[in-house]
Amino acid sequence: MSVPPAVSIALLVLTLFIVFVAIAFAKQTVLQSQTLERQSKELPSTSEAPSTITMASRTALRGFSCSLNPSRFSQTFVRPFSSANVVRKNYQTPTSDRPTHFGYETVTEAEKQQRVAGVFTSVAETYDKMNDFMSLGIHRLWKDYFISSLNPGSTNPPGQSQRILDVAGGTGDIAFRHLQHAHEFNCNPNVSVIISDINPDMLAVGRQRSLALPASHQAALSFLEANAEVLPSQIEDNSLDLYTVAFGIRNFSNIPAALKEAHRVLKPGGVFACLEFSKVDKHPIFNTIYKQWSFKGIPLIGQLVAGDRDSYQYLVESIERFPSQTQFRDMIKDAGFVVAGEGYEDLTGGIAAIHKGMKPI
Repeated sequence: MSVPPAVSIALLVLTLFIVFVAIAFAKQTVLQSQTLERQSKELPSTSEAPSTITMASRTALRGFSCSLNPSRFSQTFVRPFSSANVVRKNYQTPTSDRPTHFGYETVTEAEKQQRVAGVFTSVAETYDKMNDFMSLGIHRLWKDYFISSLNPGSTNPPGQSQRILDVAGGTGDIAFRHLQHAHEFNCNPNVSVIISDINPDMLAVGRQRSLALPASHQAALSFLEANAEVLPSQIEDNSLDLYTVAFGIRNFSNIPAALKEAHRVLKPGGVFACLEFSKVDKHPIFNTIYKQWSFKGIPLIGQLVAGDRDSYQYLVESIERFPSQTQFRDMIKDAGFVVAGEGYEDLTGGIAAIHKGMKPI
């Protein structure tokens, strides 16, 4: 029996995509190993005078790190908020009638917020599983590399407290990595992470998963239901060392407002870091294959795995509508951040990109 042409084309596209991702995965694995090896060798002197740039910005923008001995400092944990409860409903809901986009639709900012909430309520339980299917597992490597490039827990002098806000981080994927790196690589228990998300269902998944973490990690976590565009009063001005957001900012109704909030709550010298899907326009052939996979493969997998084609169709469209690497870099600069070099780093040919900016001293 002959195979229908459409099926043959789909299989060819999937095969080419898998080959490209496999090659990129191998390259990224080598790059991550080199980054960790470099961090372990580049040890700042503990007698070095404090820099005018905080250690958070040094590690995130320049790859500085320190090798710590757990006996050098107290094992007490910094807990700016209780991790026992999820803080709920402590934010203003935007009611702006300004137009924005929901996938390929034009909607108001308020409507987008409501519809995005519906999407993530629908996919909360299967979100990370779907990420594995959609990226063939490479999203885990991207996240590991993202964290190693930030080197959380590295402070000068060693063992000082560090406050991190992970926005749109409901399931805990990034926050848990922050703590693991801080504790196991930098031997620094004085790192606290606030997991913030506008969606209580995503936070519930993260909170449940956090129960499997070591007690020391759980003690350093807190959960906050909040709108990134209008952060609540608990997050004070100039109070954070690091602000991260991974695969979430493209879903915000007002990205410039969220960037301004990030700038407000970071300390001078603090770092904004974003991992997000991006553009592969520099590679026309791969771009064609990638779009075929995105618009045909991902919604189909969403239907088969999660029983929700529409939500994953939106996620694909939201990636397509997100600004290019240079456009988003310029938005970060417009919010008041200083960026180094190009201002971004492409991963896997530009399927994803890391953006960083430092709040000026």
